[in-house]
Amino acid sequence: MRFAVSISGPLFRKLNQLARRSGRSRSELFRTALGEYVERHWLPDLTEAMDRVCTEVGDQGDAFVSDAGRQVLENTEW
Repeated sequence: MRFAVSISGPLFRKLNQLARRSGRSRSELFRTALGEYVERHWLPDLTEAMDRVCTEVGDQGDAFVSDAGRQVLENTEW
């Protein structure tokens, strides 16, 4: 599938330089960059992963962390 995208001149120049240095096409760089961005920000996967961790770890209260948090809040001017 093809689509058009507008980018700034400075970014376009950097993209061209990177493509030349790496021996790849601009299209390949865009595909790679967009793929990485989408994978990092794909919320359903991220939310599911966080839910799994929370389920595995459970509610393990930590007295030190609770006390430290309480002290910080008590010493903070609101």
